[in-house]
Amino acid sequence: MQTIDRLDMLRTAIADLRKDGARIALVPTMGALHEGHLTLMREARRQADHVVASIFVNPTQFGPNEDLEAYPRQLAQDSAMLEAEGVTLLWAPPVSEVYPNGFATNIAVEGISAEFCGANRPGHFDGVATVVCKLFHQVLPDMAFFGEKDFQQLAVIRAMARDLDLTRPHVDAIIGVPTVREGDGLAMSSRNRYLTPEQRAAAATLPRAMKAAIAAIANGADAPATLASLEAALLQAGFESVDYAALADPRSLARIDSTGGKLARLLVAARIGGTRLIDNMAVEPAG
Repeated sequence: MQTIDRLDMLRTAIADLRKDGARIALVPTMGALHEGHLTLMREARRQADHVVASIFVNPTQFGPNEDLEAYPRQLAQDSAMLEAEGVTLLWAPPVSEVYPNGFATNIAVEGISAEFCGANRPGHFDGVATVVCKLFHQVLPDMAFFGEKDFQQLAVIRAMARDLDLTRPHVDAIIGVPTVREGDGLAMSSRNRYLTPEQRAAAATLPRAMKAAIAAIANGADAPATLASLEAALLQAGFESVDYAALADPRSLARIDSTGGKLARLLVAARIGGTRLIDNMAVEPAG
């Protein structure tokens, strides 16, 4: 596996990989890799000739009071994991290579980024869209893989790629991979390591409460009342606050008060021990 941290070297390496019409998949990450990330690498390997993984802790998607400095950085360990998964190239640039002096461009995806994490983390999705757009231009992949755990992020990236013609028309080159979960159902996340053993045990309430809410809604329960009960269950379990617990249209992410017999998405973000956990699950139509 090649590890590259300069853009000129990356472009040369990508050109070499493209010889003979090879297909390249990109898997963007911020490092601190876990099984969820490795699942993305495996799916990318299944569909492409070469996998390019990026590790870049993107400062523009962190707010002023968020955990940029504390975010775990373990490049040597991550690199070994990627090599074991058969990744061809690791793109691990410093901040100065991605945002050189004088960088002044920002990409904002209106509408779909406004609610949920966008409302709770102002500017977050601008930072995500901007860095992912840059990664697409740097690597020029045929396809890119993202986890469905960050469901709103996936929707924002799909909208950005469509609007800026970053993928071929009518080709779904932005591929979402289902959330990978721990044995107790908690969605895998690099931030789970911030939790104490007691907080980690309480955090497992999140997927259980979500499944209970989905079952209740499927059985005809009032959705707003069910979501209020979900929030109460999390607070009782030890979560300090719930940023949101909402039903949304899976494509537009517009809030809805009932499924209307159609597919919906349950989206939740809650804080425990100062750590913000997010999750989402499909709400299937009854019958």
